[in-house]
Amino acid sequence: MALKLAIPDFSFPSLAWEQSLRLVRDLGMEAVDLGLFAGRSHLRPEELLAHPPQATAKVTAALRAHQLEVADIFGQASLGGEDMAVNHPDPSERARVSEFFWRLLEFAVRCNGQHVTLCVGVHFPQESHEDSLKRAADELAWRVDAARKAGVVLAVEPGVDSITSTPAQVDRLIKLTPGLTLTLDYSHFTYQGIPDEEVDLLLGAASHFHARGACKGKLQASMKENTIDFPRILRSMKRTGYKGYVVLEYVWTEWMRCNEVDNLTETVALRDLLRSVHDESGASNLAEEGNVL
Repeated sequence: MALKLAIPDFSFPSLAWEQSLRLVRDLGMEAVDLGLFAGRSHLRPEELLAHPPQATAKVTAALRAHQLEVADIFGQASLGGEDMAVNHPDPSERARVSEFFWRLLEFAVRCNGQHVTLCVGVHFPQESHEDSLKRAADELAWRVDAARKAGVVLAVEPGVDSITSTPAQVDRLIKLTPGLTLTLDYSHFTYQGIPDEEVDLLLGAASHFHARGACKGKLQASMKENTIDFPRILRSMKRTGYKGYVVLEYVWTEWMRCNEVDNLTETVALRDLLRSVHDESGASNLAEEGNVL
Protein backbone atom coordinates (compact mmCIF):
# COMPACT_ATOMS: atom_id res chain seq x y z
CA MET A 1 0.00 0.00 0.00
CA ALA A 2 1.33 3.42 -0.95
CA LEU A 3 1.14 5.83 1.97
CA LYS A 4 -0.58 8.98 0.68
CA LEU A 5 -0.51 11.66 3.36
CA ALA A 6 -2.40 14.96 3.37
CA ILE A 7 -3.19 17.76 5.80
CA PRO A 8 -6.40 19.84 5.90
CA ASP A 9 -6.28 23.55 5.16
CA PHE A 10 -8.34 24.02 8.35
CA SER A 11 -5.57 22.65 10.60
CA PHE A 12 -4.02 26.08 11.00
CA PRO A 13 -6.82 28.67 11.37
CA SER A 14 -4.48 31.38 12.71
CA LEU A 15 -2.74 31.56 9.33
CA ALA A 16 -4.09 33.13 6.17
CA TRP A 17 -5.36 30.49 3.74
CA GLU A 18 -2.40 30.59 1.36
CA GLN A 19 -0.01 30.55 4.31
CA SER A 20 -1.66 27.33 5.47
CA LEU A 21 -1.18 25.86 1.99
CA ARG A 22 2.50 26.81 2.11
CA LEU A 23 2.88 25.13 5.49
CA VAL A 24 1.12 21.98 4.27
CA ARG A 25 3.61 21.81 1.41
CA ASP A 26 6.58 22.60 3.68
CA LEU A 27 5.56 19.66 5.86
CA GLY A 28 6.12 17.40 2.87
CA MET A 29 2.56 16.91 1.71
CA GLU A 30 1.49 16.62 -1.90
CA ALA A 31 -2.24 17.00 -1.21
CA VAL A 32 -4.59 19.01 0.99
CA ASP A 33 -8.13 18.61 2.30
CA LEU A 34 -10.24 21.70 1.62
CA GLY A 35 -12.77 22.66 4.27
CA LEU A 36 -15.86 24.62 3.21
CA PHE A 37 -17.53 25.16 6.58
CA ALA A 38 -20.32 27.72 6.80
CA GLY A 39 -19.34 30.68 8.95
CA ARG A 40 -15.95 29.43 10.13
CA SER A 41 -13.47 28.15 7.53
CA HIS A 42 -10.87 29.92 5.41
CA LEU A 43 -12.95 29.08 2.33
CA ARG A 44 -16.50 30.17 3.12
CA PRO A 45 -19.11 28.20 1.16
CA GLU A 46 -21.59 31.07 1.40
CA GLU A 47 -19.12 33.12 -0.66
CA LEU A 48 -17.40 30.57 -2.89
CA LEU A 49 -20.45 28.55 -3.90
CA ALA A 50 -22.35 31.66 -4.95
CA HIS A 51 -19.91 32.10 -7.86
CA PRO A 52 -18.29 28.69 -8.60
CA PRO A 53 -16.39 29.63 -11.81
CA GLN A 54 -14.59 32.61 -10.27
CA ALA A 55 -14.06 30.86 -6.94
CA THR A 56 -12.59 27.72 -8.42
CA ALA A 57 -10.26 29.71 -10.65
CA LYS A 58 -8.81 31.41 -7.56
CA VAL A 59 -8.59 28.17 -5.56
CA THR A 60 -7.01 26.10 -8.32
CA ALA A 61 -4.45 28.82 -9.05
CA ALA A 62 -3.37 28.81 -5.39
CA LEU A 63 -3.19 25.02 -5.28
CA ARG A 64 -1.13 24.96 -8.45
CA ALA A 65 1.24 27.59 -7.07
CA HIS A 66 1.90 25.42 -4.01
CA GLN A 67 2.00 22.17 -6.02
CA LEU A 68 -0.86 20.60 -4.08
CA GLU A 69 -3.55 18.17 -5.20
CA VAL A 70 -7.03 18.08 -3.66
CA ALA A 71 -7.41 15.03 -1.41
CA ASP A 72 -10.95 15.84 -0.26
CA ILE A 73 -13.49 18.65 -0.14
CA PHE A 74 -15.42 18.66 3.13
CA GLY A 75 -18.62 20.69 2.90
CA GLN A 76 -20.70 21.74 5.89
CA ALA A 77 -23.81 23.77 5.19
CA SER A 78 -24.20 25.11 8.74
CA LEU A 79 -22.45 25.39 12.09
CA GLY A 80 -23.87 22.00 13.04
CA GLY A 81 -26.75 20.41 14.90
CA GLU A 82 -30.20 20.19 13.37
CA ASP A 83 -29.81 23.30 11.23
CA MET A 84 -29.32 22.34 7.58
CA ALA A 85 -28.92 18.65 8.48
CA VAL A 86 -29.08 16.38 5.44
CA ASN A 87 -31.96 14.41 7.05
CA HIS A 88 -34.02 17.35 8.33
CA PRO A 89 -37.73 16.40 8.63
CA ASP A 90 -38.82 19.67 6.99
CA PRO A 91 -38.86 19.30 3.17
CA SER A 92 -38.07 22.99 2.72
CA GLU A 93 -34.93 22.62 4.84
CA ARG A 94 -33.90 19.54 2.89
CA ALA A 95 -34.33 21.52 -0.32
CA ARG A 96 -31.87 24.11 0.98
CA VAL A 97 -29.38 21.39 1.87
CA SER A 98 -29.84 19.79 -1.56
CA GLU A 99 -29.01 23.09 -3.25
CA PHE A 100 -25.86 23.31 -1.11
CA PHE A 101 -24.85 19.83 -2.26
CA TRP A 102 -25.30 20.61 -5.95
CA ARG A 103 -23.17 23.76 -5.63
CA LEU A 104 -20.52 21.86 -3.65
CA LEU A 105 -20.41 19.12 -6.26
CA GLU A 106 -19.98 21.68 -9.03
CA PHE A 107 -17.15 23.29 -7.06
CA ALA A 108 -15.48 19.89 -6.59
CA VAL A 109 -15.65 19.04 -10.29
CA ARG A 110 -14.29 22.44 -11.31
CA CYS A 111 -11.39 21.98 -8.84
CA ASN A 112 -10.69 18.49 -10.16
CA GLY A 113 -11.61 17.14 -6.75
CA GLN A 114 -12.48 13.47 -6.84
CA HIS A 115 -13.61 13.03 -3.23
CA VAL A 116 -16.28 14.91 -1.25
CA THR A 117 -17.22 14.50 2.42
CA LEU A 118 -20.55 15.50 3.94
CA CYS A 119 -21.97 15.49 7.45
CA VAL A 120 -24.11 12.42 8.01
CA GLY A 121 -27.11 14.00 9.74
CA VAL A 122 -28.48 13.95 13.29
CA HIS A 123 -31.15 12.25 15.32
CA PHE A 124 -34.27 14.41 15.59
CA PRO A 125 -35.75 13.78 19.05
CA GLN A 126 -39.39 13.98 17.89
CA GLU A 127 -38.94 10.69 16.02
CA SER A 128 -37.19 7.37 16.47
CA HIS A 129 -33.49 7.02 15.77
CA GLU A 130 -34.30 4.53 13.01
CA ASP A 131 -36.63 6.99 11.24
CA SER A 132 -33.94 9.69 11.31
CA LEU A 133 -31.39 7.17 10.07
CA LYS A 134 -33.57 5.97 7.20
CA ARG A 135 -34.21 9.52 6.04
CA ALA A 136 -30.45 10.16 6.11
CA ALA A 137 -29.94 7.03 4.01
CA ASP A 138 -32.59 8.12 1.50
CA GLU A 139 -31.07 11.59 1.15
CA LEU A 140 -27.53 10.27 0.87
CA ALA A 141 -28.47 7.59 -1.69
CA TRP A 142 -29.33 10.03 -4.47
CA ARG A 143 -26.27 12.11 -3.62
CA VAL A 144 -24.06 9.03 -4.00
CA ASP A 145 -25.51 8.46 -7.47
CA ALA A 146 -25.14 12.11 -8.50
CA ALA A 147 -21.53 12.22 -7.29
CA ARG A 148 -20.69 8.98 -9.08
CA LYS A 149 -22.05 10.36 -12.36
CA ALA A 150 -19.80 13.40 -11.88
CA GLY A 151 -16.75 11.22 -11.25
CA VAL A 152 -16.66 11.97 -7.53
CA VAL A 153 -16.56 9.57 -4.58
CA LEU A 154 -19.00 10.60 -1.84
CA ALA A 155 -18.31 9.95 1.83
CA VAL A 156 -19.77 10.92 5.18
CA GLU A 157 -17.89 11.34 8.44
CA PRO A 158 -19.49 9.58 11.43
CA GLY A 159 -19.02 11.51 14.64
CA VAL A 160 -19.85 11.89 18.29
CA ASP A 161 -22.56 14.46 17.60
CA SER A 162 -24.08 12.73 14.57
CA ILE A 163 -26.74 10.10 14.02
CA THR A 164 -23.94 7.55 13.63
CA SER A 165 -21.93 7.84 16.84
CA THR A 166 -21.24 4.11 17.23
CA PRO A 167 -19.75 1.56 14.82
CA ALA A 168 -23.04 -0.39 14.82
CA GLN A 169 -24.99 2.70 13.73
CA VAL A 170 -22.45 3.44 11.00
CA ASP A 171 -22.67 -0.14 9.78
CA ARG A 172 -26.47 0.13 9.67
CA LEU A 173 -26.27 3.30 7.54
CA ILE A 174 -23.79 1.72 5.13
CA LYS A 175 -26.09 -1.26 4.64
CA LEU A 176 -29.03 1.08 3.97
CA THR A 177 -27.05 3.15 1.45
CA PRO A 178 -25.24 1.13 -1.25
CA GLY A 179 -22.21 2.95 -2.63
CA LEU A 180 -21.82 5.31 0.33
CA THR A 181 -18.27 5.45 1.69
CA LEU A 182 -16.75 6.77 4.90
CA THR A 183 -14.31 9.44 5.90
CA LEU A 184 -13.27 7.42 8.92
CA ASP A 185 -11.86 8.98 12.09
CA TYR A 186 -11.20 6.61 14.99
CA SER A 187 -10.93 9.55 17.43
CA HIS A 188 -14.72 10.01 17.50
CA PHE A 189 -15.08 6.48 18.83
CA THR A 190 -11.96 6.49 21.02
CA TYR A 191 -13.32 9.56 22.80
CA GLN A 192 -16.34 7.48 23.85
CA GLY A 193 -14.19 4.62 25.11
CA ILE A 194 -14.97 2.38 22.10
CA PRO A 195 -11.97 0.13 21.37
CA ASP A 196 -10.16 0.16 18.03
CA GLU A 197 -11.22 -3.41 17.33
CA GLU A 198 -14.89 -2.39 17.15
CA VAL A 199 -14.09 0.38 14.68
CA ASP A 200 -12.01 -1.91 12.47
CA LEU A 201 -15.13 -3.38 10.85
CA LEU A 202 -15.68 -0.01 9.16
CA LEU A 203 -12.29 0.09 7.40
CA GLY A 204 -13.63 -1.78 4.39
CA ALA A 205 -16.09 1.07 3.72
CA ALA A 206 -13.51 3.85 4.16
CA SER A 207 -12.42 5.91 1.15
CA HIS A 208 -10.74 8.63 3.24
CA PHE A 209 -9.10 8.51 6.67
CA HIS A 210 -8.61 11.19 9.33
CA ALA A 211 -5.78 10.50 11.79
CA ARG A 212 -5.05 12.30 15.03
CA GLY A 213 -4.23 11.31 18.57
CA ALA A 214 -7.13 10.67 20.95
CA CYS A 215 -7.94 8.88 24.18
CA LYS A 216 -11.06 8.28 26.25
CA GLY A 217 -12.56 11.65 27.14
CA LYS A 218 -10.36 13.55 24.65
CA LEU A 219 -11.36 13.79 21.00
CA GLN A 220 -7.93 15.24 20.26
CA ALA A 221 -4.89 14.37 22.36
CA SER A 222 -1.13 14.58 22.08
CA MET A 223 0.67 11.59 20.66
CA LYS A 224 1.97 10.85 24.18
CA GLU A 225 -1.62 10.52 25.42
CA ASN A 226 -2.89 8.82 22.28
CA THR A 227 -4.34 5.31 22.61
CA ILE A 228 -5.21 4.68 18.93
CA ASP A 229 -2.95 1.96 17.52
CA PHE A 230 -2.01 3.57 14.22
CA PRO A 231 0.66 0.99 13.30
CA ARG A 232 -1.90 -1.79 13.59
CA ILE A 233 -4.44 0.24 11.59
CA LEU A 234 -1.93 0.81 8.78
CA ARG A 235 -1.30 -2.93 8.64
CA SER A 236 -5.08 -3.53 8.49
CA MET A 237 -5.36 -0.98 5.67
CA LYS A 238 -2.73 -2.86 3.73
CA ARG A 239 -4.63 -6.13 4.15
CA THR A 240 -7.96 -4.57 3.07
CA GLY A 241 -6.41 -2.80 0.06
CA TYR A 242 -7.09 0.76 1.22
CA LYS A 243 -6.15 3.19 -1.55
CA GLY A 244 -7.22 6.57 -0.15
CA TYR A 245 -5.40 9.33 1.70
CA VAL A 246 -4.42 9.27 5.35
CA VAL A 247 -5.01 12.82 6.54
CA LEU A 248 -3.16 14.27 9.53
CA GLU A 249 -6.15 16.03 11.05
CA TYR A 250 -4.88 17.83 14.09
CA VAL A 251 -6.96 21.00 14.37
CA TRP A 252 -7.13 24.04 16.62
CA THR A 253 -10.64 24.95 17.73
CA GLU A 254 -12.54 25.42 20.99
CA TRP A 255 -15.03 22.72 19.90
CA MET A 256 -14.54 19.58 22.02
CA ARG A 257 -11.45 21.24 23.59
CA CYS A 258 -9.42 20.72 20.44
CA ASN A 259 -7.31 23.75 21.34
CA GLU A 260 -5.34 22.09 24.12
CA VAL A 261 -2.47 20.63 22.09
CA ASP A 262 0.16 22.13 19.82
CA ASN A 263 -1.35 20.94 16.57
CA LEU A 264 1.77 21.71 14.51
CA THR A 265 4.08 19.70 16.76
CA GLU A 266 1.60 16.82 16.98
CA THR A 267 1.08 16.82 13.20
CA VAL A 268 4.82 16.37 12.72
CA ALA A 269 4.98 13.61 15.35
CA LEU A 270 2.10 11.71 13.76
CA ARG A 271 3.53 12.20 10.27
CA ASP A 272 6.87 10.74 11.36
CA LEU A 273 5.21 7.80 13.11
CA LEU A 274 3.14 6.84 10.08
CA ARG A 275 6.12 7.19 7.73
CA SER A 276 8.33 5.05 9.96
CA VAL A 277 5.69 2.31 10.21
CA HIS A 278 5.21 2.36 6.45
CA ASP A 279 8.95 2.25 5.81
CA GLU A 280 9.41 -0.66 8.23
CA SER A 281 6.56 -2.51 6.55
CA GLY A 282 8.15 -1.99 3.14
CA ALA A 283 11.53 -3.21 4.37
CA SER A 284 9.88 -6.27 5.91
CA ASN A 285 8.15 -7.09 2.64
CA LEU A 286 11.43 -6.86 0.73
CA ALA A 287 13.11 -9.16 3.25
CA GLU A 288 10.31 -11.71 2.88
CA GLU A 289 10.58 -11.56 -0.91
CA GLY A 290 14.33 -12.10 -0.61
CA ASN A 291 13.78 -15.17 1.54
CA VAL A 292 11.38 -16.58 -1.04
CA LEU A 293 13.90 -16.03 -3.78
